[in-house]
Amino acid sequence: MRDQSPTYYCGIDIGTQKVRCIVGIQDQNDPTKLSVVGHGSATNTGMRKGVITHIDEVAEAVIKAVTEAERVTGTSITTATINVNGSHIQGLNSRGVIAISTANKEISPADRLRAEEAAATIQMPPNREIVQVFSKNYRVDGQDNIKDPVGMQGVRLEVDTHIVTATTPNIKNLNETLQSARIHPNRYTLSSLASAEATLNRQQRESGTLVLDIGAGTIGFTVIEDGEIQHVAVIPMGGVHITNDLAIGLKTDLDIAEEVKIAHGSIEQEARAETINVTYNDETYEFDASDVRIIIESRMDEIFEYVEKELRKIGKSQKLPGGVVLTGGTANLRGIAEFAKEKLQLAARVGSIEQVNGLLDTITNPDYATAVGLMMLDMYLGPDDGLETGEPNGGFFGFLEGFFGQPKKR
Repeated sequence: MRDQSPTYYCGIDIGTQKVRCIVGIQDQNDPTKLSVVGHGSATNTGMRKGVITHIDEVAEAVIKAVTEAERVTGTSITTATINVNGSHIQGLNSRGVIAISTANKEISPADRLRAEEAAATIQMPPNREIVQVFSKNYRVDGQDNIKDPVGMQGVRLEVDTHIVTATTPNIKNLNETLQSARIHPNRYTLSSLASAEATLNRQQRESGTLVLDIGAGTIGFTVIEDGEIQHVAVIPMGGVHITNDLAIGLKTDLDIAEEVKIAHGSIEQEARAETINVTYNDETYEFDASDVRIIIESRMDEIFEYVEKELRKIGKSQKLPGGVVLTGGTANLRGIAEFAKEKLQLAARVGSIEQVNGLLDTITNPDYATAVGLMMLDMYLGPDDGLETGEPNGGFFGFLEGFFGQPKKR
């Protein structure tokens, strides 16, 4: 007898221009996968470059997107996994070292957690806080590259971590926004990490892959290798800059420039037509196709220069066998994968969402990758340990379990 209602999992992507909400349940045929049962989106006018500038406007956009998803699913949404974004996000490496004091010298889960906490004990400015801590590898008595030391014996345990921090005012603004929208965050995570969850397979996570989540105001930059987070960054550029360039270069309104970008945005070398036509408010505008391509190409060239600079900084320039996976709304530009391949000298593709079922008519678009990944992590990771104290990400360890599709029991 079936008397239990399904558990709903929700991801809310609060982006610079759009808020997207995705709701799913466990697939009946494959419990490790999700089936999308509802989604909603709303225009967001309260953010700039991934940072909240008007709390009320962002809260209103969240409410609209959630209400639309609720209407489709027929259930009330009160909790979700949420993304955090903006150029204020920084990543840094840290090492934790502890001694194993038990009589049998066997490493326990508590010892592993102590090592991670030791790595997270770092000096930070008073206006910054830790969002997540990623354990890259462990070392037991000098033995390197251990993925899980639990059960091993030794006297000295070390862990190398990558710590993601954000400014406290921005996190507080996000908390205020969600409180106004009556949504309790199960946990926060970076946009590009959620996109990686939705688009990368195990081979890409192991071999070394760069995920570029190119949104409207920011570019999420994440390198994953050996199944671990190696580096994260946020570049304060995105699709809005292309729209602004088109408005200036074509001497037209921003709304028309946006239509040109969406309908005819391309960086393919071979032009499909000499002129392009855009209809806006019942008026038709004509532009030279080569002008549009040159303007977009110039901005994308600058964007990939920043990406290459970031790769050189961490010693990964032209050294990622898994290549580059592009997500976000700007990934819809025609020819962007070939352009990225040429500029970064790495294999490149536009990310596709293949690990979920259900209502896929809309969410297969790369600009839904973050929201889908957030929904998947909402199932895999469950509520954060800090939920009892009302502090999202109060316990921020063990995040990478989600990348391997092992659901955490609620």
